[in-house]
Amino acid sequence: MRLPRPGRAALLGASFAIASATSLPAALAAQQRPATKPARAAARPTAVTSTPGPRDILPFKATEVTLDNGLRVIVVPTGFPNLVSIQVPVQTGSRNEVEPGKSGFAHFFEHMMFRGTPNFSPERFNAVMTAAGARNNAYTTDDFTNYYATFAKENLAQIVGMMGDQFQHLAYAEPEFRTEARAVLGEYNKNSASPFFKLFEATRQAAFSRHPYGHTTMGFIKDIEDMPNQYAYSRQFFDRWYRPEYATVIVAGDVTPAEVIPLVEKYWGDWTRGSYRARIPAEPAPKGPKYVHVDWASPTSPLIAVAFRNPAFSEVRPDNAAMDMVANLWFGETSELYKELVIRDQKVDFVGADNTSNADPELFTVTARVKNPADVAYVRDRILATVARARAELVPAADLADAKANARYSFVRRLDNTDAIASTLARFVRFRRAFSTVNAAYRMYDALTPQVLRAAARYYLTDSAMVIATLSNGALPAEAAGIPARHPERSEGPGPGARAQAPAASDSLRRALAARLKADIDRTMAIAMPLVTGNKLPAIETITQKSPLPQLEVKLLFTAGSAADPQGKEGLAALSAAMIAEAGSRIFTTPEIQQLLYPMAGGFGAQADKEMTTFTGSIHKDNWHEFLHIVLPQLTDPGFREEDFRRLKDAQRVALTQGLRTNNEEELGKERLQQNIFAGTPYAHPVLGTEAGIDAITLDDVKQFVKAHYTRAALTMGLSGDVPEGMDHVLRAMLAELPEGTPSGPRAAIAGRRPQGMEVEIIQKETRATAISLGLPIPVTRAHPDFAALNVARAWLGEHRSSMSHLYQRIREVRGMNYGDYAYIEAFPGGMFGFFPAPNIARRAQLFEVWIRPVVPENAHMALRIATHELQQLIEQGMSAEDFAATRDYLMKNAYLVTATQDQQLGAALDSKWYGIGEYAPYMREQLAKLTVDDVNAAVRKYWSATDLSVVIVTKDAEGLKQQLLSEAFSPIKYDGTKPAELLAEDQVIGARKLNIAPDRIRITPVSEVFAK
Repeated sequence: MRLPRPGRAALLGASFAIASATSLPAALAAQQRPATKPARAAARPTAVTSTPGPRDILPFKATEVTLDNGLRVIVVPTGFPNLVSIQVPVQTGSRNEVEPGKSGFAHFFEHMMFRGTPNFSPERFNAVMTAAGARNNAYTTDDFTNYYATFAKENLAQIVGMMGDQFQHLAYAEPEFRTEARAVLGEYNKNSASPFFKLFEATRQAAFSRHPYGHTTMGFIKDIEDMPNQYAYSRQFFDRWYRPEYATVIVAGDVTPAEVIPLVEKYWGDWTRGSYRARIPAEPAPKGPKYVHVDWASPTSPLIAVAFRNPAFSEVRPDNAAMDMVANLWFGETSELYKELVIRDQKVDFVGADNTSNADPELFTVTARVKNPADVAYVRDRILATVARARAELVPAADLADAKANARYSFVRRLDNTDAIASTLARFVRFRRAFSTVNAAYRMYDALTPQVLRAAARYYLTDSAMVIATLSNGALPAEAAGIPARHPERSEGPGPGARAQAPAASDSLRRALAARLKADIDRTMAIAMPLVTGNKLPAIETITQKSPLPQLEVKLLFTAGSAADPQGKEGLAALSAAMIAEAGSRIFTTPEIQQLLYPMAGGFGAQADKEMTTFTGSIHKDNWHEFLHIVLPQLTDPGFREEDFRRLKDAQRVALTQGLRTNNEEELGKERLQQNIFAGTPYAHPVLGTEAGIDAITLDDVKQFVKAHYTRAALTMGLSGDVPEGMDHVLRAMLAELPEGTPSGPRAAIAGRRPQGMEVEIIQKETRATAISLGLPIPVTRAHPDFAALNVARAWLGEHRSSMSHLYQRIREVRGMNYGDYAYIEAFPGGMFGFFPAPNIARRAQLFEVWIRPVVPENAHMALRIATHELQQLIEQGMSAEDFAATRDYLMKNAYLVTATQDQQLGAALDSKWYGIGEYAPYMREQLAKLTVDDVNAAVRKYWSATDLSVVIVTKDAEGLKQQLLSEAFSPIKYDGTKPAELLAEDQVIGARKLNIAPDRIRITPVSEVFAK
């Protein structure tokens, strides 16, 4: 269980940041270099520098200029050293796909843009990015496509020049186009495993008949399958939309306008302005409610979505901003609906609303996951009743003020690194290519009133514009299908068992909570002060990272995780952590804590792993004292309520059986591989546990685990940010209430089971594609002398989510078989969701793993053969001196990116303490600097194998794949376009590669049995 990601305001760059701006401290602002205008020739366009005003949410100076060709350039010195982020939002997304049968092309160019130019081949492009220690990628939305890279500042000129060439001179032939089109299909197949994606897809199709918002950014599946035949159209699409008048170059970080603007002029100034103007088809007014249902083949909890046509984003009209607030206040975690459905009645494990901020009207959608199919109609009607209340009632002014404060602090929370600042800008700059859009949006939200929210709800949340979508495994009850014959048209109170809340009641509740909080602070401080004045505070090992950042982070790391789960109670550590972070304290219930934390955007969450459990709190320094007294009693004086236990136990079971097992074959395969490799050890079950284990856990088990393991002796504390004087004392005084505990002795070694030959488990699951994970245990952790050597080999073979890696090039790029292929020497749970591993997943034993993202089933045998062939080549031939030098230099610079955020930096420091090594970035750079290519190749031969491997494959036709593997028959591979003769020759060799799998080393497991016990 992990600390929840920032709320929607933060994720969208505070699209509803609406209270007085909280600037970064003066100390950080002072680090910014002056935004002086560069010396320029007379013909150079005029650059304008803006300074943040008192009502601006962004605390940075920005210099903007529009080149003669229409390209917009924005330079933002951030005050963070060493790193630079370049972001290029292009105003083309799925909205621009106006011709029938041609959906998916905006997203396609997210892939194709890295195919090279006459000046920079893909190999050279990757080499430059590698030399810069960069992480580069792209993403596509409804309205824009964003290309970005974050890299070492000394490579600024190279990256700006290369990306300018990329946009102006992209070159690809039809064979490369066809190959990449198949990679896009692989991504669709990967996404199709998620029921949320399918529900979203069905809702969009039902809501729109003409506008391109009717399809997702991936496109319609029939268009994706036909994409290899659309080479000529792809060139036309690129020529239309990839023009300077649709693009912005944002450069943020350790830079000045004087150095950036001349570079952009030099490398981007010759980009030719276009003339194409498309008419985006307007969507007709809706004519009545619609219903759509999705049948889902795998077991899953039913989903329901209730969607309405919403307003477009605007800097001058309040409609979209108001609907953001309607989503937040009526359907968010502090809403009556959430308290009723999630906390009290526990009929759903998730409910929430999303209001898109698009160039054209799109959707306001309320989504819920229902535990029991019999309750779908009830949940739908409670959502509709809440919609009716939003249309009829005024939200209390104090609640709106809280929402504005939440958004302000959520926004500041994101500004802890250069990449986050630049990416936040990109999501707003894309509207009209202006830095001021963020600040204009802030002023718009600041002006909202309860009357404006109600007026917006009345106008947009109408029956005529409503779409109800459901998804289920098996038929729903008759009353849940279709549009209800009668549904609430007027304001209704909360459902049965809920406490009706008049508008004024929130003020009395707020006052009551504040009074109880003050009383508890007084009580706690009366106990704590004698400890402070008497110098009797408990000695707690503490790492403090002082910085000018106003956002404070506290990490409490306990050396106990799922490896401490008792046999038969697998999942206890994870459930215990959840009961501390998500079940309230004796003083405050969960809804009360959410209410108290909401205006300050405070976050407190837990992450349990094999060896450690980490509780992380995040708060602006303005509110640190109240925050600690709200959240820490959850640890020192837990609530342990039976109803919270039932709720969180149900949620953990769903996370295991649906989130991991049936709705995500990639993470399923990776987790099962670890289970197989570490069979017979404390690592032999997922952190979430097993079905039988979760079912067996009692509330008393949780109480005993917490008492035994969450002790001061097992605790290391981390603090970061502009830590106020005395905060450490308050923390230690409050944590004195924890049991003292006994220091643990040396940790016993854990050793996985290395296969002798290849062993394969095929998980039979209803799925479009086939996911493959393979690996073996290694005794190498970060503290091991050979870690740096294996890290170089790993990065070269398969750097996570990076096109620079060798496997990515051989499987995805030249063959177009899937979406990506990566390698690891440390566990990376949740790898499909992020670029860097979360901190605080330190382990006594690790594994070498190769992750082959889903391929079409007929290519599964060949994909396994290619991966093992390339691994064998590395083991036998070793890395070249050139590849070694390039990869090592990449990792030397990339070490700073791995610890770029506040959370990453503090988490890495705690991990280093656990491993007994130095601070991560300096330590890794020191170890890398000592290496030779011979060291790397020797370590690869010592620890890795291409034959002694455990393999997990998730596929539909398990028996058919088993027979293919046993027969050793040649693996044919078909291409949509012409391929080089040397590749075809290589295919002949690899396609006949013997895997030598004995019949008794292949087993088929129905997906329902995985993690069952």
